[in-house]
Amino acid sequence: MSCCFCFVCPSEGSVAIIESCGKFDKTAYAGCHCVTPCFGQSVAGVLSLRVQQLDVRCETKTRDNVFVTLVISVQYQVQKEAVYDAFYKLTDSSSQISSYIFDVVRASVPKMNLDDVFEAKEEIAHTIKDELTKSMAGYGFLILHALVTDIEPAHKVKEAMNEINAAKRLRIAAAETAEAHKVTMVKAAEAESESKYLQGQGMARQRQAIIAGLRDSVRDFSTNIQDISSKDVLELMLITQYFDMLRDIGSSNKASTLFLPHSPAGLGDISTQIRDAFLQGNAAAGLQK
Repeated sequence: MSCCFCFVCPSEGSVAIIESCGKFDKTAYAGCHCVTPCFGQSVAGVLSLRVQQLDVRCETKTRDNVFVTLVISVQYQVQKEAVYDAFYKLTDSSSQISSYIFDVVRASVPKMNLDDVFEAKEEIAHTIKDELTKSMAGYGFLILHALVTDIEPAHKVKEAMNEINAAKRLRIAAAETAEAHKVTMVKAAEAESESKYLQGQGMARQRQAIIAGLRDSVRDFSTNIQDISSKDVLELMLITQYFDMLRDIGSSNKASTLFLPHSPAGLGDISTQIRDAFLQGNAAAGLQK
């Protein structure tokens, strides 16, 4: 009796399931294996032992009635010691894993608000992995990782969230701008106050120097020239300064039109007013002492 032989050569990272008369016989890993069809042997299928990834899109509703789509990526692998269970116990592993993912997502996400879904992404992924690990272990599958790779709200909801965030940032920017303007105004007011204070000090020193100079001039003039009173000397100096002032105003390019009494009587009134001012200032200084 002649016997027919054939060979099966699974690639690296895969395993072939060999049956004999429709019943599981053995597994054939990478390499060349002999199969005898005359004894009823045949290759029932090939399983990959590599890590596989399944991406699942799941749409659900949050507690605040916003529809959102979650993209979950699951990485899984057939356990080498449980090849029989993976091949014979489960017809479609992808559909089974997707069903468990839908069940977990639609049981947990509706309990959260939309903002909480983004914050609880790791928690959702951990729950999915735990549930898949428990349910798929009996079918010979090992769940390595479960990741929530994307959370997509409805387009209008996403635009509304962006507008809310933009309005919040604009409000913060307006508050910061107003605060900066306030600081600028306060600093400008402080600078102006300090400037006026320094100007006042300078003006006071200038007036003290003028008074001291006038006093020395009157004393020297009275000492060198006899038969002249201090009053006459002061009036002469005031008239001289008056004419100097008129000359300075006339030579200035930005001079304005001034109407001043320009007569001997007017000059006498001016000198009287200035002298009275000096007398009042000296009297006030004496009272303070």
